[in-house]
Amino acid sequence: MGSVKKYFKKQFRRNMFGLKYKSNSDFYLSCFQSSTSALPLLIVRLLLFLTCLGIFISSLTITTMYFSNAGLWFLYMTSWGVMLITITSGFGFVVSATIYLKGDPDDSSGLPWYIKVYWALYTLTIPIAFFITVFYWAFLSSANEEFAVDSVLDIFIHAINSVIMFLLLITARQPTNLLHFYISILFAIVYVIFTVIYYSVDGRDPFGNPYIYPVLDWNNAGTSMITVVFAAILIIVFHFLTAMMTVARDAFSRWWTRNDDNFQLA
Repeated sequence: MGSVKKYFKKQFRRNMFGLKYKSNSDFYLSCFQSSTSALPLLIVRLLLFLTCLGIFISSLTITTMYFSNAGLWFLYMTSWGVMLITITSGFGFVVSATIYLKGDPDDSSGLPWYIKVYWALYTLTIPIAFFITVFYWAFLSSANEEFAVDSVLDIFIHAINSVIMFLLLITARQPTNLLHFYISILFAIVYVIFTVIYYSVDGRDPFGNPYIYPVLDWNNAGTSMITVVFAAILIIVFHFLTAMMTVARDAFSRWWTRNDDNFQLA
């Protein structure tokens, strides 16, 4: 219990709101490697980025062909999520590639801007990816509206998206601060504001309905607000679970490297 109390006491300090951290290396080394080379995680992140890029291009292309209007792709939070996983995995690759080519900058100068951007994106995208997966399969997949324009694509943008972000998490070493939950909440607020604006200008979904999602129909503002509050709580829960998975990852990596001296990524 002492270690749990110590963890939460540390997490709820005021300085944990920001993007300050003591070590650059935790953002380009894997928790499972004993070397100091940026190459192993560079390769992993390149593969994840290329996968995300493929999903992004496929999703945009197939949806545009189905609806004959590329603009409709940008209506859905799922599409925003696809963009997020692509940008986040891309920034992860940029961080690893920059360190591999130029070397690690001095820790005394604080985190470089590109590491801060990656950390913020990482903190945002993983809980949002989990949220999109759970919310879609629990509340939208059985709705009357046909959200899935292609069954295979449906799996990639509503399930594989979370798998990729989980892989990004378990191969990393950087922390997940509990107080960073506000980053995901701000993103959700931006999307809600977008749906309100879209509704106010008489925007329609691809099927002519006056909403983007049936559970977020601003003709029924009360029900929509309940959905928003529920979604916000769910996002915070997924952020907390992400933090707990980070703790478990770090504990497992310490056990693994201590009990298997021969295991190395490089």
